[in-house]
Amino acid sequence: MTARALMLQGTGSDVGKSVLTAALCRIARRRGLSVAPFKPQNMSNNAAACPGGGEIGRAQALQALAAGIAPHTDFNPVLLKPETDRRSQIVVHGRAVQTMDAAYYMSHRGELLGAVMESFDRLTSQYDLVLVEGAGSPAEINLRDHDIANMGFARRAGVPVCLIGDIERGGVIASLVGTKTVIDPADAEMIRCFLVNKFRGDPRLFDDGVVSIEQMTGWPCFGVIPWLPAITQLPAEDAVILDEPMAGSGKGLRIAAPMLSRMANFDDADPLRIEPNIDFHWVTPGRPIPRDTDVIVLFGTKSTIGDLAFLRAQGWDHDIHAHVRNGGRLIGICGGYQMLGKRIIDPAGVDGVAGEAEGLGLLDVETRMIAHKQVNEVQGRCALSDAAVAGYEIHAGITHGPDTERPMFTLQGKAEGARSADGRIEGTYLHGAFAQDGFRRSWITRSGGQAAFALSYGAEVIRALDALADGVEAAVDIDRLFAEARAPGWRPASV
Repeated sequence: MTARALMLQGTGSDVGKSVLTAALCRIARRRGLSVAPFKPQNMSNNAAACPGGGEIGRAQALQALAAGIAPHTDFNPVLLKPETDRRSQIVVHGRAVQTMDAAYYMSHRGELLGAVMESFDRLTSQYDLVLVEGAGSPAEINLRDHDIANMGFARRAGVPVCLIGDIERGGVIASLVGTKTVIDPADAEMIRCFLVNKFRGDPRLFDDGVVSIEQMTGWPCFGVIPWLPAITQLPAEDAVILDEPMAGSGKGLRIAAPMLSRMANFDDADPLRIEPNIDFHWVTPGRPIPRDTDVIVLFGTKSTIGDLAFLRAQGWDHDIHAHVRNGGRLIGICGGYQMLGKRIIDPAGVDGVAGEAEGLGLLDVETRMIAHKQVNEVQGRCALSDAAVAGYEIHAGITHGPDTERPMFTLQGKAEGARSADGRIEGTYLHGAFAQDGFRRSWITRSGGQAAFALSYGAEVIRALDALADGVEAAVDIDRLFAEARAPGWRPASV
């Protein structure tokens, strides 16, 4: 079997490629197609562990859920996890292989096209349809040489492209027409159609705009998609959450989460955000943690020592210590757990900045970074409530010390995590615990809050995916769009 494939590229980052790919995966599955998502290269510190081992971008795991299949490393063969502004960890086929500075990677990324094509070829031999998501924009012509994420992949694999423009940002006509103007003509021939995304109001008011774009580009428009509320119920892209932090609801248990510079896997917050009796908000850099906070959550980070210094530069360490002195509760997940200890030791710079650093000293534990990265799905039970938990671990550190004798969980038959003697400070490497309804409810209750016992987080995500697919299907000519998918190796007639 050889699949057909279609690629979604955007006029820029955050135009909705990830969620539209998820919606189309859901629609294809409804139509009886076996469908798989594929992103040749992703840059994100939001990652997910795969059942067979290895990690991929969290967005591709969500797309797999929409497609009704388990996450696999072939869905995202190259993942870049930024450690500093100029350096990233390179993950290939789910495994961390090395750390590179940006300039070196940009000049050598073409060498990874072989690994990308290996994954793509495997998928096209197993599925009816492969929906490919680009990264950034093909209009970044300064990055075209050695490209493996957009037109470099599309041309090599022979995959037609649908271009997405974001009208909410303004200038959508210029961004779509401008893309046609600046890219190589042979690249432009790969684009078969376009979509306009995130329209608010009556889409008929943009009819003249659509006509203008079609006349100036020669590409047909297959739909103007409204802004869909279901998007807010799904894991966000890194850029969205950092640029548009969510304000608290003003009621219920008050939870605050400092926004670290290399924050990772912050979708751990999503189950808490949708709880109706929780006032959850992000604390942006430069602002103090509110004094009336009941619980502070330190989420993961791709650079624990670096983000510990960032945390101190914001003065958040003083806020955290004052919070604890006043009887507040605190939980650290992954890198946040490591920060709560007495010391972090990373002589080789495995997790970003090399060296040692004093932790916040709120848990009697110490972390040493090692080259081997723990990436696996796990399950077990809460040590306090006995609630079942399941999730995944992605970390390079080993944490030990007296407080680990009071674990948070038992995972795969082994004690995991740590708690302070009074139980108000907790740390764990487990991602995804709050997505487990029983554990989340028990944790909220013992933190002094009131959980919504009728709320099922997993069901809410499925409902959001279905609502997203409904909205996209109503706005897009899906038959014409899917008809543009071709078997790999396709070339436009003029090329």
